[in-house]
Amino acid sequence: LVPLGLKLKLLNFVVPSFVDAIMAALSSSKLDVSCVTNTTTTTEHLHPLAFTILWSPLPPITWMLPFIGHMGIATSRGVACDFQGPYAVGDRGRMAFGRPTRALRIDVGSLPGGAEQWDMAITEANAEYRTRMHNICCDNCHSHVAYALNSMEMSAHGIRSWDMVKLCFLVFFKARFLSLGGVVAQFLPFGVFVLIVVSVKAI
Repeated sequence: LVPLGLKLKLLNFVVPSFVDAIMAALSSSKLDVSCVTNTTTTTEHLHPLAFTILWSPLPPITWMLPFIGHMGIATSRGVACDFQGPYAVGDRGRMAFGRPTRALRIDVGSLPGGAEQWDMAITEANAEYRTRMHNICCDNCHSHVAYALNSMEMSAHGIRSWDMVKLCFLVFFKARFLSLGGVVAQFLPFGVFVLIVVSVKAI
Protein backbone atom coordinates (compact mmCIF):
# COMPACT_ATOMS: atom_id res chain seq x y z
CA LEU A 1 0.00 0.00 0.00
CA VAL A 2 1.07 3.57 -0.64
CA PRO A 3 1.86 5.36 2.64
CA LEU A 4 -0.64 8.05 3.62
CA GLY A 5 2.16 10.63 3.72
CA LEU A 6 3.05 9.98 0.06
CA LYS A 7 -0.61 10.29 -0.99
CA LEU A 8 -0.88 13.62 0.80
CA LYS A 9 2.29 14.89 -0.90
CA LEU A 10 0.90 13.96 -4.31
CA LEU A 11 -2.38 15.69 -3.56
CA ASN A 12 -0.55 18.76 -2.30
CA PHE A 13 1.28 18.88 -5.64
CA VAL A 14 -1.68 18.30 -7.96
CA VAL A 15 -4.53 20.15 -6.24
CA PRO A 16 -2.85 23.59 -6.02
CA SER A 17 -2.07 23.40 -9.74
CA PHE A 18 -5.75 22.90 -10.52
CA VAL A 19 -6.85 25.61 -8.10
CA ASP A 20 -4.32 28.16 -9.36
CA ALA A 21 -5.19 27.42 -12.97
CA ILE A 22 -8.93 27.73 -12.39
CA MET A 23 -8.52 30.99 -10.47
CA ALA A 24 -6.36 32.38 -13.27
CA ALA A 25 -8.97 31.44 -15.84
CA LEU A 26 -11.82 32.96 -13.85
CA SER A 27 -9.90 36.18 -13.23
CA SER A 28 -9.00 36.56 -16.91
CA SER A 29 -11.07 38.89 -19.02
CA LYS A 30 -13.55 37.11 -21.28
CA LEU A 31 -12.13 37.06 -24.78
CA ASP A 32 -13.73 36.20 -28.10
CA VAL A 33 -11.25 33.93 -29.87
CA SER A 34 -13.67 32.49 -32.38
CA CYS A 35 -11.57 34.33 -34.94
CA VAL A 36 -7.88 35.00 -34.42
CA THR A 37 -7.62 37.66 -37.07
CA ASN A 38 -8.52 41.33 -37.18
CA THR A 39 -7.70 44.22 -39.46
CA THR A 40 -7.74 47.03 -36.90
CA THR A 41 -4.73 48.05 -34.84
CA THR A 42 -5.92 51.22 -33.11
CA THR A 43 -5.72 51.29 -29.34
CA GLU A 44 -9.52 51.48 -29.05
CA HIS A 45 -10.05 48.38 -31.19
CA LEU A 46 -6.89 46.40 -30.44
CA HIS A 47 -7.50 42.72 -31.04
CA PRO A 48 -7.37 40.79 -27.73
CA LEU A 49 -4.62 38.55 -29.11
CA ALA A 50 -2.48 41.32 -30.62
CA PHE A 51 1.17 41.28 -29.47
CA THR A 52 0.78 37.97 -27.68
CA ILE A 53 2.58 34.66 -27.40
CA LEU A 54 0.00 31.93 -27.92
CA TRP A 55 -0.20 28.40 -26.53
CA SER A 56 -2.38 25.36 -27.13
CA PRO A 57 -2.25 21.77 -25.81
CA LEU A 58 -0.19 19.23 -27.74
CA PRO A 59 -1.76 15.80 -27.20
CA PRO A 60 -0.64 13.38 -25.93
CA ILE A 61 2.48 15.12 -24.62
CA THR A 62 0.52 17.75 -22.68
CA TRP A 63 -1.48 14.99 -21.00
CA MET A 64 1.69 13.75 -19.30
CA LEU A 65 3.65 17.03 -19.10
CA PRO A 66 1.17 19.93 -18.87
CA PHE A 67 3.86 22.59 -19.24
CA ILE A 68 4.66 21.38 -22.77
CA GLY A 69 2.42 22.40 -25.65
CA HIS A 70 2.28 24.08 -29.05
CA MET A 71 3.32 27.73 -29.33
CA GLY A 72 2.71 30.56 -31.74
CA ILE A 73 2.93 34.33 -31.88
CA ALA A 74 0.30 36.88 -32.93
CA THR A 75 0.90 39.96 -35.06
CA SER A 76 -0.23 43.46 -34.14
CA ARG A 77 -3.54 42.58 -35.79
CA GLY A 78 -4.03 39.42 -33.77
CA VAL A 79 -3.13 37.02 -36.58
CA ALA A 80 -1.64 33.81 -35.17
CA CYS A 81 1.58 32.51 -36.75
CA ASP A 82 3.16 29.17 -35.84
CA PHE A 83 5.78 26.69 -37.03
CA GLN A 84 3.58 23.72 -37.94
CA GLY A 85 5.98 21.17 -39.36
CA PRO A 86 8.86 20.68 -41.82
CA TYR A 87 9.08 23.79 -44.01
CA ALA A 88 5.55 24.82 -42.99
CA VAL A 89 4.52 27.99 -41.15
CA GLY A 90 0.94 29.03 -40.59
CA ASP A 91 0.36 32.77 -40.89
CA ARG A 92 -3.39 33.06 -41.45
CA GLY A 93 -4.63 32.80 -37.89
CA ARG A 94 -5.19 29.05 -37.60
CA MET A 95 -2.73 27.23 -35.38
CA ALA A 96 -1.72 23.64 -36.04
CA PHE A 97 -3.49 22.17 -33.00
CA GLY A 98 -6.59 24.32 -32.88
CA ARG A 99 -7.48 27.55 -31.18
CA PRO A 100 -5.05 28.87 -28.56
CA THR A 101 -6.05 28.26 -24.97
CA ARG A 102 -3.53 30.64 -23.36
CA ALA A 103 -2.03 33.99 -24.31
CA LEU A 104 0.72 36.19 -22.90
CA ARG A 105 0.61 39.86 -23.91
CA ILE A 106 4.02 41.46 -24.57
CA ASP A 107 4.36 45.19 -23.95
CA VAL A 108 5.78 46.75 -27.12
CA GLY A 109 5.78 50.28 -25.69
CA SER A 110 9.56 50.29 -25.35
CA LEU A 111 10.20 48.45 -28.62
CA PRO A 112 11.92 50.68 -31.21
CA GLY A 113 9.64 50.68 -34.21
CA GLY A 114 6.67 49.50 -32.17
CA ALA A 115 4.00 47.49 -33.98
CA GLU A 116 5.79 47.75 -37.33
CA GLN A 117 8.97 46.25 -35.90
CA TRP A 118 6.97 43.51 -34.17
CA ASP A 119 5.27 42.51 -37.42
CA MET A 120 8.48 42.69 -39.45
CA ALA A 121 10.25 40.35 -37.03
CA ILE A 122 7.40 37.84 -37.19
CA THR A 123 7.43 37.98 -41.00
CA GLU A 124 11.19 37.38 -40.94
CA ALA A 125 10.79 34.41 -38.57
CA ASN A 126 8.04 32.96 -40.78
CA ALA A 127 10.23 33.21 -43.86
CA GLU A 128 13.21 31.66 -42.07
CA TYR A 129 11.26 28.71 -40.69
CA ARG A 130 9.78 27.90 -44.07
CA THR A 131 13.32 26.80 -44.92
CA ARG A 132 13.82 24.60 -41.84
CA MET A 133 13.13 20.99 -40.97
CA HIS A 134 11.03 20.62 -37.82
CA ASN A 135 12.77 18.98 -34.88
CA ILE A 136 10.53 18.53 -31.85
CA CYS A 137 13.45 18.64 -29.41
CA CYS A 138 15.83 21.19 -30.92
CA ASP A 139 14.13 23.41 -33.51
CA ASN A 140 10.40 23.62 -33.00
CA CYS A 141 7.44 25.98 -32.60
CA HIS A 142 9.00 27.52 -29.48
CA SER A 143 12.20 28.18 -31.46
CA HIS A 144 10.20 30.00 -34.12
CA VAL A 145 8.73 32.36 -31.51
CA ALA A 146 12.14 32.84 -29.89
CA TYR A 147 13.62 33.70 -33.30
CA ALA A 148 11.03 36.43 -33.81
CA LEU A 149 11.56 37.92 -30.35
CA ASN A 150 15.35 37.87 -30.69
CA SER A 151 15.11 39.38 -34.17
CA MET A 152 13.17 42.38 -32.87
CA GLU A 153 15.48 42.57 -29.82
CA MET A 154 12.53 42.40 -27.48
CA SER A 155 13.14 42.72 -23.76
CA ALA A 156 10.21 41.62 -21.61
CA HIS A 157 9.55 39.81 -18.33
CA GLY A 158 13.24 40.12 -17.49
CA ILE A 159 14.32 38.24 -20.62
CA ARG A 160 16.53 39.69 -23.36
CA SER A 161 17.83 36.51 -24.99
CA TRP A 162 14.97 34.15 -25.84
CA ASP A 163 15.00 30.37 -26.21
CA MET A 164 12.53 27.49 -26.08
CA VAL A 165 13.06 26.69 -22.40
CA LYS A 166 12.51 30.27 -21.21
CA LEU A 167 9.40 30.56 -23.33
CA CYS A 168 8.05 27.23 -22.12
CA PHE A 169 8.09 28.18 -18.45
CA LEU A 170 7.28 31.86 -18.96
CA VAL A 171 4.02 30.95 -20.71
CA PHE A 172 3.25 28.18 -18.22
CA PHE A 173 3.48 30.50 -15.22
CA LYS A 174 2.46 33.86 -16.73
CA ALA A 175 0.06 33.38 -19.65
CA ARG A 176 -3.64 33.91 -19.03
CA PHE A 177 -6.23 31.30 -19.91
CA LEU A 178 -8.67 32.29 -22.63
CA SER A 179 -11.45 30.09 -21.25
CA LEU A 180 -12.21 27.60 -18.51
CA GLY A 181 -12.08 24.92 -21.19
CA GLY A 182 -8.40 25.73 -21.65
CA VAL A 183 -7.76 24.85 -18.00
CA VAL A 184 -9.52 21.52 -18.41
CA ALA A 185 -7.67 20.69 -21.62
CA GLN A 186 -4.30 21.40 -20.03
CA PHE A 187 -4.65 19.90 -16.57
CA LEU A 188 -7.50 17.37 -16.45
CA PRO A 189 -5.72 14.57 -18.40
CA PHE A 190 -2.64 15.00 -16.22
CA GLY A 191 -4.77 14.88 -13.07
CA VAL A 192 -6.47 11.70 -14.26
CA PHE A 193 -3.08 10.18 -15.09
CA VAL A 194 -1.74 10.95 -11.60
CA LEU A 195 -4.83 9.50 -9.94
CA ILE A 196 -4.53 6.31 -12.01
CA VAL A 197 -0.86 5.92 -11.05
CA VAL A 198 -1.63 6.46 -7.38
CA SER A 199 -4.56 4.01 -7.52
CA VAL A 200 -2.50 1.31 -9.28
CA LYS A 201 0.32 1.63 -6.77
CA ALA A 202 -2.18 1.42 -3.93
CA ILE A 203 -3.44 -1.98 -5.07
